[in-house]
Amino acid sequence: MPQFDILAMGNAIVDVISSETPDFLSSRNIAHGCMRLIDAGEGEALYAAMGRGRDRGREISGGSAANSVVGSAMLGARSAFVGRVAADQLGQVFTRDIRAAGVHFATAPATGGPPTGRCLIVVTPDGERTMNTYLGACQELDASDLDAELVAASGILYLEGYLWDPAGPRAAMQAAIKVAREAGNKVAFTLSDVFCVEGHRADFRDLLSSHVDIMFGNENEVKALYQTDDIDAAMAELARHACITVVTRSEKGAVVIGGGQRYDVAGEKVAKVVDTTGAGDLFAGGFMAGLVQGRSLPDCARIGCIAAAEVISHFGARPEADLQALVAAKLG
Repeated sequence: MPQFDILAMGNAIVDVISSETPDFLSSRNIAHGCMRLIDAGEGEALYAAMGRGRDRGREISGGSAANSVVGSAMLGARSAFVGRVAADQLGQVFTRDIRAAGVHFATAPATGGPPTGRCLIVVTPDGERTMNTYLGACQELDASDLDAELVAASGILYLEGYLWDPAGPRAAMQAAIKVAREAGNKVAFTLSDVFCVEGHRADFRDLLSSHVDIMFGNENEVKALYQTDDIDAAMAELARHACITVVTRSEKGAVVIGGGQRYDVAGEKVAKVVDTTGAGDLFAGGFMAGLVQGRSLPDCARIGCIAAAEVISHFGARPEADLQALVAAKLG
């Protein structure tokens, strides 16, 4: 038995969440609903301006893959995370929060470099989130941060596309894939965002064709990967490579292809969408938790939908309800 069910590698970011009006964005020429990278100066200015709403300054450890393993840990999976923070206040926030969620995190904080990454999330009344990300120390992750024994002792290695851009983190993930493969473990990968796909289409296709067992992506990301508007054609192409292909479809649920079968799973109903931050992350965490528990592929997708529905019903990318109880009530 592996020491951990799931080990994720990704950006170690502290989410700062504030509810604002659309004018807050338009007055700063920020596109509503976008995800963009910013520099340290803009990050400080935007952080200072945020928080006039009632949800001022909510700070909690975040990052796509980190959110996923927090969800999987809440669902009973033994989960671990590798990511770089700095030896500063936000680095301490990240470390404290992810460990408190039951995730093993032992990456040493960096000194003398960029500060801990942060994502300044503006949530408008329609529930849409606009993400302004300063990556900071995240970009400094490299192969020296990798614990090969930890990778070999984890049943699933989960990687996020967001971390593929810088050379150091990319080399660390490539080294981790090699260790996981040699240990006979599974590799899971999330496409993360259309802009990640467009920037690394050839690399991502190569990963899927030779290194990835489980692939996560939404409809737009999958269509961008194969440069087509035909989602069925794109999914068929994906199914030729990854053993398990999972495509999320927002409120429509998800499509899972595996073992030569296709499963269409309906989404969970939500009374009110408050904040869509973390929906895809929690879906992936829920799906993988179901997988390590030996659930069927449709049930894994249903668990993912349950976790995603919970997280979009309130502010923040971390669940506030008992996910295991929610799953037990619906699936037993």
